[in-house]
Amino acid sequence: MSGFVEKPEPAEVPGLVHIHTGKVRDLYRNEAGDLVMVASDRLSAYDWVLPTDIPDKGRVLTQLSLWWFEKLVDLVPNHVISTDLPAGAPADWAGRTLVCRSLRMVPVECVARGYLTGSGLAEYKESRTVCGLALPEGLMDASELPGPIFTPATKAAVGDHDENVPYEEVAHQVGAETAALLRRTTLDVYGRARDIARDRGIILADTKFEFGFDGERLVIADEVLTPDSSRFWPAAGWEPGRPQPSYDKQYVRDWLTSPASGWDRGSEQPPPPLPQEIVDATRAKYVEAYELLTGLSWR
Repeated sequence: MSGFVEKPEPAEVPGLVHIHTGKVRDLYRNEAGDLVMVASDRLSAYDWVLPTDIPDKGRVLTQLSLWWFEKLVDLVPNHVISTDLPAGAPADWAGRTLVCRSLRMVPVECVARGYLTGSGLAEYKESRTVCGLALPEGLMDASELPGPIFTPATKAAVGDHDENVPYEEVAHQVGAETAALLRRTTLDVYGRARDIARDRGIILADTKFEFGFDGERLVIADEVLTPDSSRFWPAAGWEPGRPQPSYDKQYVRDWLTSPASGWDRGSEQPPPPLPQEIVDATRAKYVEAYELLTGLSWR
């Protein structure tokens, strides 16, 4: 069992119809048929949406995505129409709300990896491959790959794992031409973002994108290059052969699997609320990632 510990009730806003509550984002449709995407302060870990929010997290994700969209617009258009707050929306929606084009979404998580870690490392240990792509011997946790690779995954429902799939499966699902376009665009965007992050002392180990079609045009959607969708590591301390410190919810994962939480990850019991010090440390990491990447002050 997994999913929401406490599933929130959607806000009622005149002119908006609620269509989905995700792990982090709530989706509405306005009277013009556009999507209204609201990034909450919810946080998920180990397939659970936790009962404790991380203050400002949704705003950080939204503002960082907007910053990246501008950096990538010559490579791929994005789905953002407006950042204006819909009339009658809660004041708390400010800074975390995007009005977006309604797209025909591609049913694939488009993942780019430049370093070996996470599920890619687990597969490599078994078969010396990642998503069926052969890799050289001798790699270890956090090793830089010979070149970035496209390692797609199926999209999972709340409470389920995304599942890595071979490129051939994507081609079968969406067609060879679309699969090739997804791979090329994913790697182009990753390369641009990797270089920008590197100039700021940050390693972009891997990241995932979501794409959709606006007519015949491929458009990047959802969030992009945030700590929720990417692994960012401090470049100064990078050392292959061990897990790297990261700008994300590492404090939460570490606490949940520690004796201090009292939670058995293998049980069917939901995880407990987070202590304030873990909330504060996690918020600080999200803000630090925003400030280091953008060069802007959060407040």
